[in-house]
Amino acid sequence: MATAAPPSTALRVAKATLAVAAVYNVLFGAWAVLFPASAFDLAGIEQPIYPELWQCIGMIVGVYGIGYAIAARDPIRHWPIVLVGLLGKILGPIGFLGAVVSGRVPIEAGLIIVTNDLVWWPGFALALWLAWRARPA
Repeated sequence: MATAAPPSTALRVAKATLAVAAVYNVLFGAWAVLFPASAFDLAGIEQPIYPELWQCIGMIVGVYGIGYAIAARDPIRHWPIVLVGLLGKILGPIGFLGAVVSGRVPIEAGLIIVTNDLVWWPGFALALWLAWRARPA
């Protein structure tokens, strides 16, 4: 049985979202690796004792960017990359909220959650919805 073709506008939006997310993640990752103290300074919170941990997070974010660039070419085929990315973008804010509730991190530090995670939810969810629609029946 033939699979349903995704709506062209929705597919373009999903591809564009993943392409922009790829660039953002690579740039953010490079920033975190090269200037690990700057995010903490901007948030007005104490710098970590081990900046290497933040640099490692930056490396992971940057590597995700490479995955998003691959997925942007064909989000339907590469839906597992999109799924893993969306899971991280959902679980990250949950962990952040836990840190805020426990008093370990001020809510003001949450701007990074908006730009790193929340803004990407609709486009990633759209890509997964298109992949689900295109699955063999």
